[in-house]
Amino acid sequence: MNPITVLLAEDHTIVREGLRALLKLEKDILVVAEAQDGRQAVALAAELKPSVVVMDIAMPLLNGMEATRQILHADPTIKVLVLSAHSDDAYVNRVMELGAFGYLVKQTAAHALPEAIRRVHLGKKCFSPNISLRRKERALKAKARGDLPPQKVAQISSRETEVLQLIAEGKANKQAAEELKISVKTVEKHRQSLMDKLNIHDTAGLTRYAIATGIIESSVQGTTL
Repeated sequence: MNPITVLLAEDHTIVREGLRALLKLEKDILVVAEAQDGRQAVALAAELKPSVVVMDIAMPLLNGMEATRQILHADPTIKVLVLSAHSDDAYVNRVMELGAFGYLVKQTAAHALPEAIRRVHLGKKCFSPNISLRRKERALKAKARGDLPPQKVAQISSRETEVLQLIAEGKANKQAAEELKISVKTVEKHRQSLMDKLNIHDTAGLTRYAIATGIIESSVQGTTL
């Protein structure tokens, strides 16, 4: 039987090394590559077509949510399992909307990760126990009340999300243009589109939005907001 091929996307080297060592003990799981930022994860997923991508959310250059969107847009057969320090419902709901198959918090017991990889590989949803419990409770309450599905957040494009992350990380328009290999004029156009869609009219507001929606962590942006 062929092993389950896995791409690890995690910006902290010590965490990646620990995950790789853990998965090396599993005969049916093979780590084929590691990515230290979201953009590298997207490129490696396109090149290697792993069975499962274990994805952190907070990563530089391109966050895990946007990386998930781009990976699954290019190849919907890849399964994404999020492994994050964040357990907020907003983060969980967003990545599940994007097509991820599971969400584990990093505090989860070590034995849970290999089994979660096996489950999502088979197309089964998998969550940390506390997240699973909250999702079931919300579903039951919503059904009892006859709630309508929640309204989705403002829809911004993949490129706009990339520009937003770089702006929130403190990059100037020229730096963002160089990073994305587009013109400064195009960056300015995306910035204005973001402000119009989100009804936000300054960089500080865009940064607060990026933090609130998990595009970056608050520690990434050193400016007092």
